[in-house]
Amino acid sequence: MRAVRQRWGGVRASMVRRARTLRREAGMATAEYAIGTVAAASIASVLLWILKSDWVRELVADLIRKALGLG
Repeated sequence: MRAVRQRWGGVRASMVRRARTLRREAGMATAEYAIGTVAAASIASVLLWILKSDWVRELVADLIRKALGLG
C-alpha cells in the first residue's frame, strides 16, 4: 500500500506542476494572439492602401482589357 501512495504522490505532484505551468502560460497565448491580430490588421490596411492607389487600378484594368482582348 505504501508503494501505491508513493507512486500516486509522484503522479499528483507531476500533475500539479503541469497545471501551474499551464496557468503561467495562459496569459502569454492571449498576448501573442493580440500581437498577431494587430500585425494582420496593419498588413491588411497597407495592402488596402496600395490597392486603392490609381496606378494599381490602371494596372488591373489594363490586365483585364488584355485578357478579354479589348485593348
